[in-house]
Order: sequence, then C-alpha cells, then structure tokens
Amino acid sequence: MKDTTDMNGAESLVRTLLACDVNVCFTNPGTSEMHFVAALDHVPGMRCVLALHETVATGAADGYYRMSRKPACTLLHLGPGLANGLSNLHNAKKAGSGVVNIVGEHAPTHVELDAPLTSDIEGIARPVSHWVHTSHDVGDLGTDAARAVQASVSAPGQIATLMLPSETAWTEGGLVAGALPAPDFAPFAQEVLDEATRALGGPDSLLLLGGQALTEENLLTAGRIAAQTGCVLLSEWSNARMERGAGRVSVGRVPYPIDQALDVLKPFKRIVLVGARAPIGFFAYPGKPAVLTAEGAEITKLAGADADLTGALDALAKAAGATETPPAHIAERKVPERPSGPLSPDSIADLIGRAIPEDAIVVDESITTGRAFSPATKGAPKHTWLNNCGGSIGYGMPTAIGAAIACPERKVLGLLGDGSAMYSQQALWTMAREALDITVLIFANRSYSILRGELTNVGVSNPGPRAIDMLSLDRPDLDWVQMAGSMGVEACKAADCDALEAALETGLGSDKPYLIEVLF
Repeated sequence: MKDTTDMNGAESLVRTLLACDVNVCFTNPGTSEMHFVAALDHVPGMRCVLALHETVATGAADGYYRMSRKPACTLLHLGPGLANGLSNLHNAKKAGSGVVNIVGEHAPTHVELDAPLTSDIEGIARPVSHWVHTSHDVGDLGTDAARAVQASVSAPGQIATLMLPSETAWTEGGLVAGALPAPDFAPFAQEVLDEATRALGGPDSLLLLGGQALTEENLLTAGRIAAQTGCVLLSEWSNARMERGAGRVSVGRVPYPIDQALDVLKPFKRIVLVGARAPIGFFAYPGKPAVLTAEGAEITKLAGADADLTGALDALAKAAGATETPPAHIAERKVPERPSGPLSPDSIADLIGRAIPEDAIVVDESITTGRAFSPATKGAPKHTWLNNCGGSIGYGMPTAIGAAIACPERKVLGLLGDGSAMYSQQALWTMAREALDITVLIFANRSYSILRGELTNVGVSNPGPRAIDMLSLDRPDLDWVQMAGSMGVEACKAADCDALEAALETGLGSDKPYLIEVLF
C-alpha cells in the first residue's frame, strides 16, 4: 500500500481501481461525486463514458464484463442514481457479470440533517449486489476498493457496490491499495461424476449447458461428449455469452414459450447440468407446471455457474471416453436464401443470417421477433451472441455499448424490440459521443407483442379494447429515425427485404453507430 498523505480519498480510489485493472468507468455523476470527477483529471488511465441515464451506465458495465471478462466501474449519484440503474444491475447479476459500483453518499453530518436526497443506499444496493460496503475512513478507502474489485471477479462474476461519502472523498490521507488475488472457482461436484457419466447415454439423455460452458473450447468438449454418448445438447434460454457460427458446436436453447419448452424437454429421462439450472418457467401460468422437465426425470448437477466448468466438462469427457472423439453438431457454413417482398420474422431472420460479419457480437433483445433468429444464424460466420439473462427490459443498447468498448475491433449488432428499446433510448447519445461501431435494428411492430401472447398464457382468451390498448405503442407512433438523428446517430427505415438488406450493408459497412427502424 502506497502512503501519500497529500492525496485525498477520491484520488486514492481512482488510483486503486487502476491498480486493480479497472480502467473503464460508465458514469452519470452528481454533486456528491465531484471529487471523484476531479480526480480523473489528476490521474491518467481511466476511460470515462458518460451516460444520460444510470440504466445505460449499469447495462454498459454488464456488456463490458461479458466481452472483456474483467469489471468496469460505474459512478452513480446517491440512492436515486443507484435506483435508476437497478434494472440493468439485476440483469448483470443474473448474467454473472462482474461490476464495481461507486455510489456517492452525503457526508455524515449531512445525512443527520435528512437532506432531500438522503436515502438508505445500502438497502437499495443489497438486492442487486453480492457485496455492499460504505467507506467511512479515508485511510481504508483504497483497501475497500481493492476488496470491491476482488468481490466483483468472484466466479462467475459478481456485483460489488461501494458507497463513497463525500467527506471520505475530499479528506486528505488517502492510501493506494494493490490488487487482491481473484478467488478460485468453486470445485465441481466430483462425487457425482460417475453418476453424471452413467446418465448420459442415448437420445433420452440431455447435457444442459450454461455460463462459461458455452465458450468455444468448452462447446467442443461438450460436442465430443455428445458424439460419444449419443446425448442431446441444449443451453438455457438466456445465456450471458454463447459462441456460435460455422465451425463451432451448435447448441439449441430451451425455448422461452412454456408449451414449446415442455415439448422440447419431455423426452429426457436423465439430465446433467453444467453451468445451468434445472429448467423452470419464466412465469407462473394457471394450470401449467413451473418445472419444465418431465415428471420423474433424473437431474444430476455436476457444476453450478460459479464452478470450474472447463474442469467439469474435461472430467466428464474423460470419464465418458470422449477426449479424442470428433465433436458432434459442428455447424456448417450456410447462407440463407435471399428473401424478397414484405418483412416478416422469418425473412428478417434470413437477412440477419446473411449479414452477420465474421467475429461480430450480437446483442439480442428482440423478444418476439427474434424467436426465428437462432436456426437462421447458426451457419453464419463465427460470432458471439449475448442474451438478456434477467428479463428486465432495456438491456440491449446499453449492453451493446459495453461490448463495443470492450472489443473495439469487432462489429456489434443490436437486435431490439421497439418497446424494450424505449427503456434506454438515451444509449444512442452515448453511442454517438463515443463513435462506437454499433448497428442497431429496432423491430417496430408498434406493440408490446410478447404481452399479447402472455394474455393468452395466463388464461385471458378474449381481451377487450382497454387491455389491448395497454399493449399497443401507437397514438402516436414512435419515430426511431427522428429519435436517433436527434442524438447524433445516422438512421433509416426499412419496410421490405430489399431495403433491410441495403440498410444492413450500409450500417455494418460503417465504423460509426447506425440505426435501422424495421417496419413490419
């Protein structure tokens, strides 16, 4: 620890974060964070990305971790600022993303006065954080920051929230702490390895994958196991990151719609979990089961998301005699036939399958339109696919920002429903300000289309005009081209296959943000 008694707390915090390899900060600061902001002028090395709403900052930190495998920090203003970012912190927590939140707090004397912005910040933080702490002593701040970073890199990735009272920030006597060792992965359940190996045999057995089991190398191992044992491979519906495309092992996903999921999972008598949870429904529905697996199915949990999933799959492959077996389910390069005429979910899927560039990052929040995308894109050039793991909408554009900053050499393609994109449309401004290479597709069906299907699922067979009105995005229609233009992003509309193909070529051919409003 470096002793620099003329350094204030905020500067020691910035220096400690940099010493811990946290060098990107997604920020929306206020008065209580001004000493941190000032420290950024004195300490080089931190890339600061301004967001116009805190949900953009927290969602960007999620995307950054998914692609860089290291945490960024956020800088948020008191309890209300943190609260504005909670939905995407929820998504990040469910995705296993490591994030370090720095949240300003009043000086203790001001908290005692119950000033207008006083709140229980720790209470707000706990539901979306694994680690929560308020740093009251300037001499401890560096160590507290190093502990926060250490918590954030605990497998599979955790949310750490550190409160910074303004008095701690402005007081001199700050100490810079060095990085603490990252915690080891939890061990996989070696005691059930033999059971898991026996469970995998034939098409009525399933190896269900999630988390880090979906890296390219781990998928190859899973493909070898499938080839040797005849088991089926699937992943969870929502995956933080999956490597896909020609030359990689192709894995289907358990469907989101409950009836489809029940049908897909019905054949399996034995299921082995590696990085995945036993499948459950996204919501409860009248007369439908919450557990999606067949009654009596034997489920063996070999490894949770926080475990050494590479070690678990390697051990399973060895036990199954599959270490030298050529992997099954390698996707072949396949370009969908060029569609023409009006747009539909199927024709949109084909056009995306034709357009995905090599090594692209696809951020998927397409909700209903995107259910046809997986089969049409599995033979595209190699790419990475990111899903919303927490279900709180508005994750797509912020996560694309973080992914683009983590991997500036890669194209980022955002696939977004119009309703969900409205929750974080401020992200367009940050894309323009940072000149990020992101092409955004907005599927403008002018409705919360997924909820129309959910009305039926919960037993409402004949919704009336008031119910339908609550699910419609008209009166007035949203105009995404105007919105994007007002925030500095070039945009166009596409209402047929020819127009969408041309727009994709323009957007992906640019190195700046580009938005396509897809009308169908």
